[in-house]
Amino acid sequence: MRFHRHRSRVWAATALVAAAGLAATLVPPTGAAARVEPAAEHDGADCAVPDPGPPTAEPLLPDPFTSLDGTRVSTLEEWECRRAEIHELAERSVYGEKPAPPDSVTGTVSSSAITVNVTDRGRSTSFSASVDLPSGPGPFPAVIVYGGFGADTAAINAAGAAVISYDPFEVGAEGTSRGDKQGAFYDVYGSSSSTGLLMAWAWGASRIIDVVEQSGGGVLRADATGVTGCSRYGKGALVAGAFDQRIDLTMPIESGTGGVPAFRGVAQENGAQPLSSAYGEQPWLGDAFGSHTGDPGTLPVDTHEILGMIAPRGLFVMENPHVDWLGARSGSVAALGGAQVYQALGAQDNISYWSDVQDGTHCATRSEWRAPLRQSIEAFLLGAGEAPGVFRMAPGRSGDLSQWRDWRTPTLTDGGGDDGGGDDGGGDDGGTDGACAASYRTVNSWSGGFQGEVAVRNNGADALDGWTVGMTLAPGQSVGNLWNGVNTGTSGAITVRNTPWNGTVAADDTVTFGFVATGDSSTAPGGITCTSP
Repeated sequence: MRFHRHRSRVWAATALVAAAGLAATLVPPTGAAARVEPAAEHDGADCAVPDPGPPTAEPLLPDPFTSLDGTRVSTLEEWECRRAEIHELAERSVYGEKPAPPDSVTGTVSSSAITVNVTDRGRSTSFSASVDLPSGPGPFPAVIVYGGFGADTAAINAAGAAVISYDPFEVGAEGTSRGDKQGAFYDVYGSSSSTGLLMAWAWGASRIIDVVEQSGGGVLRADATGVTGCSRYGKGALVAGAFDQRIDLTMPIESGTGGVPAFRGVAQENGAQPLSSAYGEQPWLGDAFGSHTGDPGTLPVDTHEILGMIAPRGLFVMENPHVDWLGARSGSVAALGGAQVYQALGAQDNISYWSDVQDGTHCATRSEWRAPLRQSIEAFLLGAGEAPGVFRMAPGRSGDLSQWRDWRTPTLTDGGGDDGGGDDGGGDDGGTDGACAASYRTVNSWSGGFQGEVAVRNNGADALDGWTVGMTLAPGQSVGNLWNGVNTGTSGAITVRNTPWNGTVAADDTVTFGFVATGDSSTAPGGITCTSP
């Protein structure tokens, strides 16, 4: 699904939500009204964020849908301000502050370079980036590529997008102490700023977008921007996409600790880079993060919510399961958690995750990613075709989201309504016999495997109080990873029961579970049944 670039208040006010199929479908407005006002860097900047109070230890992933005042988010408008809360909590505890847009940003855009000049708080600085245009007539969408390695720039150009080669070290240099940070960001905001390099780099990417927006669109389009990078640059790309809502497509590659992998998961994943190591290796993370390295459970946010900040915009996470240090299992947990935000917004096809790759070389250009990369660029930057919408996890490196959450995923509506069955998780007499119905669809397939999804729908007048789905896999098919459900068996006849957070299904409502399986995808699982106590 392609979401046009406009302020979230516009699509929140005009979106249509239908509880049909696998989830509510958010329909973006079309025509001139959809592009009346371009997206802001931070749409929720005017939301009032209450004081969160002192941190309390929470070993599970925080609930993205519960606001700081304890209320549960149920509408698109409420999500905008809940997102603003996550934004501020992440600044305070993880990355450091990203200042408001500067007093002045000027510069130039040519077919080969971008120059950026910034003045704020009485101080000035400048930096530049190079441009590589694809063949054909412009203006072109563009992907900001952090650093000089890891991103498949040839594939980006071939898909029809320009490459903006951005050296983040110009904006925030590595090899400095926390008290003497250097680079264009710190020229303006001070060498002792508590903001880490990842956020400083994100600030620089935003200033590049400012200049492109001012350029008149002769070379580069101002309404079609992506960002990518590998390793430390993958960490940077993630933060840039989360903290600038003008970025249409975010593609972090092998980002490791401090990037996509869940902080709480990294602390328990054997061989993953410890939080203290990532904090001490370079001043990537904000100074405040240091107090949480010994117990990430005290963090008020985790990376599944950072990924959720990108929703409903395009997101393609690429990970390497062959290097333990990169924490791919914790990355899959974060991606599955972030996908719950996409699902709540009716945009579940706009997030993709791929860790099932053969070559273990860090930051290698991988053939497995080329097709979904092109699809993502076409869908989110060129407005053509459909997003990949695939979760393809490496065997043995797939996390189990059910072990990391005790919250439920709502269906966010336009202006109020049901949040997916209530917050108490029970207290009902159960559904009417025959009310529970299940349907299957293949989300994506490839040689030797496929991703499936099952929708559990309540067709009765009363809420379902628990459900069980039975299905039979074809010979040779085997479930490797399943989320939003608890399975018994992995091949042949299997059953899937609800998790603690999605067992209550309101009348006329739907919940889903998904799985990745090996085997021939040409024969769909059969014998689908659904029962409820």
